Amino acid sequence: MNKAVIFDLDGTLLNTLGDLTAAVNHALAAHGFLTRTEAQVRTYVGDGVRELIARACPPDTDPDTQASVLAAYLPYYAAHHADRTVPYDGVLDLLASLRAAGYRLAVVSNKHDAGVQALCARFFGEYLDVVVGADGSRPLKPAPDGILYALSRLGIAPEHAWYVGDSAVDVVTARAAGVRSVAVTWGFQDPERLLAERPMAVAHTIEEARKTLLGE
Repeated sequence: MNKAVIFDLDGTLLNTLGDLTAAVNHALAAHGFLTRTEAQVRTYVGDGVRELIARACPPDTDPDTQASVLAAYLPYYAAHHADRTVPYDGVLDLLASLRAAGYRLAVVSNKHDAGVQALCARFFGEYLDVVVGADGSRPLKPAPDGILYALSRLGIAPEHAWYVGDSAVDVVTARAAGVRSVAVTWGFQDPERLLAERPMAVAHTIEEARKTLLGE
């Protein structure tokens, strides 16, 4: 039986917070705005780059200025997306174990597609069959479209797939797509908010995720 595990990226496979914060602060400073701490940026991510910038800007920032901040953010992040970004400890071993067990693997992220493609190629190119970022062709999570698109490319039905993520929106998206959900608590979102969405499984460590996904 064909089976798949689809992963979120930021906060699930990769710790991208340092580079995200640096890019946000570069764009904010270029417009004379106060910069943000990593702790603040942690709470802004998960719903796509436009929401990231909207949340980082002062509350009364008009849409045109937000667009200008985004325009400053994108090229800077493209040039610096891997300055400090690294896979979480054990992630590469997890992917290798899943591949060895016959799973097809994919990433579906709300992150800007160029960044998703570049980071996945850099860190996980040998493991991933499909990589889906935000390219404007489909609604972002929590809409299920990204997961369903990845599954269609993999040729695998939703009932034979898991979605693994670190945020409440990931759990909601998995439910909407008809796949099983694993919520991981090592990422960016407060665990209480994450668990409030009642994921099908919870993993506090990479080893717990491995055992859940492999049915051990």
